[in-house]
Amino acid sequence: MTGFYMKNRHLIIGSRSSKLAMVQAQYVRGVLKKFYPALDVEIETIKTAGDKIKDVALSRIGDKGLFTKEIEDALLARRIDLAVHSIKDLPTDLPEGLKIAAVPEREDPREALVSEQAFTIATLPRGSRVGTSSLRRRVQLLHLRDDLNISDLRGNVDTRVAKLKNGSYDAIMLAYAGIKRLGLKLSLSVIPIEEIMPQAGQGAVGIEIRDGAEEIEKLVKVLDDADSHLAIDAERAALAGLEGGCQVPIGVYAAITGDRIDIKAGIFSLDGKDGELAGIEGSKKDARKLGQSLAENILNKKTACRILVEFKNMWRVPV
Repeated sequence: MTGFYMKNRHLIIGSRSSKLAMVQAQYVRGVLKKFYPALDVEIETIKTAGDKIKDVALSRIGDKGLFTKEIEDALLARRIDLAVHSIKDLPTDLPEGLKIAAVPEREDPREALVSEQAFTIATLPRGSRVGTSSLRRRVQLLHLRDDLNISDLRGNVDTRVAKLKNGSYDAIMLAYAGIKRLGLKLSLSVIPIEEIMPQAGQGAVGIEIRDGAEEIEKLVKVLDDADSHLAIDAERAALAGLEGGCQVPIGVYAAITGDRIDIKAGIFSLDGKDGELAGIEGSKKDARKLGQSLAENILNKKTACRILVEFKNMWRVPV
């Protein structure tokens, strides 16, 4: 099937149908068309379980593959030739026969606090209602401000912003990368990574293909940014080592300067009171190994072990 598509210069990209997902898929399509003008590139939208379940907190249903499985199924079934994902949505254990072939240059990985008054975390009034669908964001906010009322917020970016504007929330937390990619003009403050650690892969897009699809792999290499790819490899290696097989709030960020990579990661308790953070640095060529080592270092700490036990003993994380 892939050979047929390439002979006919036809390529099918699989993507979610949200505005942000389509912006990312169209970017990939645009780059491919720029480098291969004769290539006919089609985008097929695929609805995932996460798109269908909108009234339940992600932490109650688990988020592994919620926004990727149906797209990966289409890729394995050869209905599409490549998939475009937000890396943060991709589980660390990819289905057998699939791989990440390219990671374009990463957008800003930081979080943004959006409010009509452009509050910072420090200036939010006591008891403010802050909306987020992320357990990781929730517990880190509580660690900084245990007086805040953190409430679940699902939906696409437009839906979340609308709920803020109608007064349902005093502020909401969103990935800054999504705001920038959508070109939204919002009152916000960008949160330093030192205050709220991002999710592994936040701000990055991944191009997933089938193993052995050599023609397609060669095509998408024009999209790959080597340092972004290495940083993502390091973050995902650290995440894989820390996950413990259950839903755990974990933040990871890797920064590359020259030939060096600096990786930081943290694991946090449900109430936000406790956490274990650590860092490691070394040669960027050892990115994945360093990520694995960082996870091992954190898991050797008593606090991290206790937090993992806390989550492993829970069938579902309460909200």
